[in-house]
Amino acid sequence: MGTRTGSHQLSNGLMVSGRSDPHLKDRQPTMASRVVIYTGGDVKKSGDLGRMYGIGDPPKLPTRHPSGSSRSGPNSVPLGPKHSNSGPIQPTGLITSGPQGVSNSNRRSGQLDTTSSFKKAIYGSAVTSIKEGVKLGFRVPRAAIWAFLVVVVMGIVVGAFLMAAVKKAVILVATVALLVPAVVMVVWNCVYMKCGVLGFVKKYDDTQLKDAVDGQYIKVTGVVTCGSIPLETSFQRVPRCAYVSTELFEYRGCGGKPANDKHRFFSWGCIHSETYVADFYISDFQSGSRALVKSGHGAKVAPFVKPAVVVDVTKDNKESSPNFLRWLSSRGLSGDDRLMRLQEGYIKEGSTVSVMGVVQRHDNNVVMIVPPTEPVSTGCRWLCCLLPTFIEGLILTSDQSPSGDVIPV
Repeated sequence: MGTRTGSHQLSNGLMVSGRSDPHLKDRQPTMASRVVIYTGGDVKKSGDLGRMYGIGDPPKLPTRHPSGSSRSGPNSVPLGPKHSNSGPIQPTGLITSGPQGVSNSNRRSGQLDTTSSFKKAIYGSAVTSIKEGVKLGFRVPRAAIWAFLVVVVMGIVVGAFLMAAVKKAVILVATVALLVPAVVMVVWNCVYMKCGVLGFVKKYDDTQLKDAVDGQYIKVTGVVTCGSIPLETSFQRVPRCAYVSTELFEYRGCGGKPANDKHRFFSWGCIHSETYVADFYISDFQSGSRALVKSGHGAKVAPFVKPAVVVDVTKDNKESSPNFLRWLSSRGLSGDDRLMRLQEGYIKEGSTVSVMGVVQRHDNNVVMIVPPTEPVSTGCRWLCCLLPTFIEGLILTSDQSPSGDVIPV
């Protein structure tokens, strides 16, 4: 029969089995004797943790007298300044920079500040800014021009002399008959120059990228994929675009001021323009191959993208478009009682476009389409009475409307 082990009583009054340890009374306490104050998650009151983030120790409060009337009477001690930034830790468990009270006070619900969202975008040198529009023109030899002018002047002089001396206007009539068709031909080509270029691009045969030779001038039709720098429209904020254009027009009546040097009476003139294009990829419809279109970094580009009218402002509905007024003020433009029209055009990722340029093949199996070094001629179109028109730069065309559906990529 075994012996019974003794029992002893702890300091809290609990009886436990076993003998008491004589060395327990001499053992030092393992916990600190000072009281740890609960900080409620405030970094500034967390001691070493606060010093890790460059936050100093909290100000020390004056000691209180152990009197029962510590809240009133002559022995009352004023409390320290109340910190408005104390509170629980964020729901994510992360320690954020700055006091929580300040960030919460500046936080607003609802829509963002629209004034800051309408600020003009600033792109780097990787994005081409088109300021002068598409450069189109005729190339007629100077010798032919001077020869034609000499013949016209001589015909007018001789015809006027014969009419005054012999009373015959045959030569003068012949000269006028020669001059009138020439003037009509020039005016016709100036008016329908852009239509002739679009007809030339539309009838140009598409080329498969896999069969294109290095240095060949080709036309490729396919789907757009944004490059490293996607663009965004200025007013509608359409994201992930390869080409964006926002133009503000003003209508000029009989006595209004012109918006630019080419602004005629009773027509719309552009007073502000923001047009940008960046490098993008195009996937060929025929072969499925992919090429990098080098339209950024200041390259010469001739875009033919049909814009859409976003805002039509008159004297009556001016106040009904506050976003348009904010857009004007962010660019320092006046919003007087004028007829204005805002148009936006863009090539969004997934849109179908046609690109005309020169092929460049590299050793790492990369195919690029770059602008040609010389202007491209459309050739004579005798059926349309159109002279050869020369185009500078990379040609971009898109028949798809800005509001149309795009192919997801």
